[in-house]
Formats: sequence, C-alpha cells, structure tokens
Amino acid sequence: MAKAKPHLFTIGYEQTPAKAVLDELEHAGVKLLVDVRAIAASRRAGFSKRQLAAGLDERGIGYIHLRGLGTPKEGREAVRSGDVAKMSKIYHDHLKTAQAREEMDQLAALVRDAGPVCLLCYERDHHHCHRHFIAEIIEDREHVTVENLVAPQV
Repeated sequence: MAKAKPHLFTIGYEQTPAKAVLDELEHAGVKLLVDVRAIAASRRAGFSKRQLAAGLDERGIGYIHLRGLGTPKEGREAVRSGDVAKMSKIYHDHLKTAQAREEMDQLAALVRDAGPVCLLCYERDHHHCHRHFIAEIIEDREHVTVENLVAPQV
C-alpha cells in the first residue's frame, strides 16, 4: 500500500484570535507548528513564543521556531511600506545564507517525518508573506501537498 503524500499547511494570524488559529490547526490535523517569524513575539495575545507553544501543547501540537527562515528586518520594513517585490528580493537573497539553508533542510526533514506540519507567520494572505516562498520550495523539493489555512476572523 502506498504511503500517503506528506502535507504542509501554512497559516497567518493577522486579525485572528489565538483560539481561532488553534482550532483551525487542530481541525486540520496538524501535529507540528513551525514558526517562521524572525522574531517570535507579538502584540496579539497568544502569539508570543511561550504563549503560543503552551496553547499548542494543550492541544497535542508540537512547536518549533526556525528564526533563520524569518524575513530579515529590511524585508519586514519593505512589507510595511507596501513593497512586496522588494521584500521578495530581500527574502530570496536571505535564503542563500547558511542559516536559512540549514533550517530549510531541517524543515524538509520535519515535513517528511513529523506528520502534518504547518508554517506560521503573521500575514493573513499567504501571497503577501514569505511563508509562501518556503512552502513552494518544500513542495518542489519534497513533493508535498501544500494547503493554506485561513482561520475565521472573530
């Protein structure tokens, strides 16, 4: 019998309460959340590293922070100014760094071995977030199915 094709989810928490994101992850069957923010802190309740990890743990979902896959400061500034093309260039250059390459390898192994994995970042629309670049790379490299989750806004 053929092994099921690995699945990779992505989700952003912009304008969404923590409970809605956690519910969406649990409903999708996610086993591991991979935080791909450069800085795992948030002004939004429930999304700073320790709070997020605790909320996930209560639902039986693991947590890992791969900060080397986060967008560098100048890329985040480009997004805030509305220059997604500039962010894209900055991020693609960043992916050539040793830390980003190493963490991409780590992510690929997690996707293969850890059950359904989900990438988390801030932007609600994955097209405006660096996580879609990560997902595309892993999709091509590991032949996974990628699905972008969207938790309901409340």
